[in-house]
Amino acid sequence: MKERILEVLGGVIHPAEGRDIVSLGMVENVHANASSIKFTLVFPRRDPLSGSIKNACKEVLEAAFPGYDISILELVRAGKKPEKVAMNPDLENLANVGSVIAVASGKGGVGKSMVAVNLAITLARKGYKVGVADADIYGPSIPKMTGTENVQPEAEIDGEKQTLIPVEKYGVKWMSIGYFARPEQALVWRGPLASNALKQMILQVAWGELDYLLIDLPPGTGDIQISLVNDVPLDGVFVVTTPQKVALADVEKSIDMFINPKVNKHIFGIIENMSWFTPEEYPDHKYYIFGHGGAEALADKYNLPLLAQIPLVASISSDGDSGTPAALHDGPVFDALSEIF
Repeated sequence: MKERILEVLGGVIHPAEGRDIVSLGMVENVHANASSIKFTLVFPRRDPLSGSIKNACKEVLEAAFPGYDISILELVRAGKKPEKVAMNPDLENLANVGSVIAVASGKGGVGKSMVAVNLAITLARKGYKVGVADADIYGPSIPKMTGTENVQPEAEIDGEKQTLIPVEKYGVKWMSIGYFARPEQALVWRGPLASNALKQMILQVAWGELDYLLIDLPPGTGDIQISLVNDVPLDGVFVVTTPQKVALADVEKSIDMFINPKVNKHIFGIIENMSWFTPEEYPDHKYYIFGHGGAEALADKYNLPLLAQIPLVASISSDGDSGTPAALHDGPVFDALSEIF
């Protein structure tokens, strides 16, 4: 079926290039089952024709596969950011970063950081160059989840300019405020101070050349989140939720923030965590202990793709506590997140 999908998409011509999007290498990660088709549409730069090309892809697929749910993840993966980004001295450390993507949630406790860490490792295993900025400033968990708690990042000093060197492990570059505080230390900072520290964790880091930089946002819709998404050139957002109604209500507020004209950030789609419980000894069994269908209904309401559903497996928690994330090995977490890209 994949060959047929590529054949259909081969009929979509990029008007400016005069060639089809398949031969241009713009179609990646094609996944299909009996009712849905997913793939990633990759642009080498910000393209004013991206919307029309994406719509053309959807039209030809809907015609060739009537009744199928078509989900297209649109990404920019460039060797360099646009010239205006590279020329801005505050953003020069992002000049060689392809896509900057925030991982967000409306509330804490939905596994947002777990998703960010395992998504990064999944991408690294697929051959991409990845970095993660832990922007959850009041609850930085990435050092614990990656087994890098006792690491102290180095810094390069050039006059008055200081650049932080990210920690590298599992093929991913990591940066977190947690590297500069004791594990039990509370950061009693008001909004402006927290926002400035957060931007330092992203903009004053020597990321080098990356395909993707993931930003693990703090939960909520307050001053810190708004300041960050306005000052950092985000390409889009993944929104994480669980099936529970209380989580969905808060996630809806998060979605509303990103689509607000004053913020106006593209939402790639929704990732549902803890979708069902699966005993490891019975991998085919599903127990919907937190509800069922909530994220799917929310995705339909806002016309967003449901990108992945991650089951609740006992080893996910223990893997995170031990600093060896679940996506390091094959299994339900890696399998679910692999379908996004």
